[in-house]
Amino acid sequence: MEKIALIELNDSYLPQIADLYREAFAGEPWNDDWSDTKQLYEYIRDVSTAYNALNYGLLIDGKLAGISLGKISHWWEGTNYNIEELCISPTYQGQGIGSRFLALIEQGVREKGLVGIFLQTDNDKPSYHFYHKNGFQDLDMHVSLYKSVRNKNGSRDISKENSDKS
Repeated sequence: MEKIALIELNDSYLPQIADLYREAFAGEPWNDDWSDTKQLYEYIRDVSTAYNALNYGLLIDGKLAGISLGKISHWWEGTNYNIEELCISPTYQGQGIGSRFLALIEQGVREKGLVGIFLQTDNDKPSYHFYHKNGFQDLDMHVSLYKSVRNKNGSRDISKENSDKS
């Protein structure tokens, strides 16, 4: 029987986090290209070192098999754990390990006195159904918005930036 443990991750796990993240999101349905290791490390640092960071790892037989990167966030309704990234090694996907990981995370945040877990995902990916299966619900009034600020050729307009400095 496998030994499963929830741990809080720190900076010493950065290489293992990056490797697991790259592996988990390289294939279908995401097909993310994290071949630029420097960019990957910077991204992992962005999401794992925020103010009030709270990062969990799932160890299976001493090996990092899952990660949850996020932060504690205070809101008028209470204090939540906001998950920025969550993934399980493809080796363990489809075996109920992700659900066990979420249950351990829920127990951990409850022990910290937090009242909820917030996350965002794409509704056209398997993760959407996974989260629903694990008790997460859509927020009817919550909408994510995005605006690209790239030029049509894909670069920033630095001529405008430079003229604004004059």
